[in-house]
Amino acid sequence: MSYPQRFPSDNPLVTVTHPTATTWVLEMHNGEDSRFTDHFINHAFMPALDAVERHWRQDWRIAKANKDKEGGKGTLVIVGKRGQDKFFSNGLDYDNIMNDPAYRISFFPIIMNPCYRRLIAFPIPTVAAINGHCFAGAMCLALCCDYRVMTDGSSRRAWMCMNEVHFGSGWPLSLAAITRIKVTDARVHRKIALEGHRFTPSEALEAGIIDYTVKGDTEAVIAKAQEVGESVSGMAREGSWGTIKRDLYRDLLEACARETRPSSVIIDEAEAKARL
Repeated sequence: MSYPQRFPSDNPLVTVTHPTATTWVLEMHNGEDSRFTDHFINHAFMPALDAVERHWRQDWRIAKANKDKEGGKGTLVIVGKRGQDKFFSNGLDYDNIMNDPAYRISFFPIIMNPCYRRLIAFPIPTVAAINGHCFAGAMCLALCCDYRVMTDGSSRRAWMCMNEVHFGSGWPLSLAAITRIKVTDARVHRKIALEGHRFTPSEALEAGIIDYTVKGDTEAVIAKAQEVGESVSGMAREGSWGTIKRDLYRDLLEACARETRPSSVIIDEAEAKARL
């Protein structure tokens, strides 16, 4: 299989490279800040995940057939656009999604939540290489990964933030479930959800939202993320990494699957008006 692979091939928004025998790097480059859209998720990000899993499974089956105890390792690193050190991702293309009545209702249940579920249960270790600002839906994407490595912000400012409270957007069930299960401290939940706090890298590390900070540019963040991923890549050899995660995060996967409508300030006000 040859690399790099680009998705979609005619106007790439995601590029996958395979720098070592056990590591795949998925680079998001939908503009400078890699906003999430229907096209980006369904025609770039999800097919890229499929391509990585397909290749890893081919290697894993060969290792099993040959009784190769060192074969079948794997890890996936996800990073924002290389060549810039400002954004991991700015999250959803919110204005355009909210301006389209169909997307406003369906974006999370039909598009975003299947992506989260896919990543939560991915069969090899996943590492978010957070090379800049990481906002809203993108923060949850990073939380869906098994590990998080972030720039230390010394050369350029970088924040992690769920900022919906600041512009009057409710949280879909999936965002609440991801935050609740991947971040264990209720005081941190309050800062994330109800205060919309902008966590600096050092604050995110102290709060347990990320695992490591790295001094340097995007390539330094990728290098550390790769190191972290490769240190546990052998855990994929027996094929149970994803199976165990499906049980470990069963409640989270079920929450992402049962979303039926978006949480909305407008809906909340209408229900309060009828009730009061």
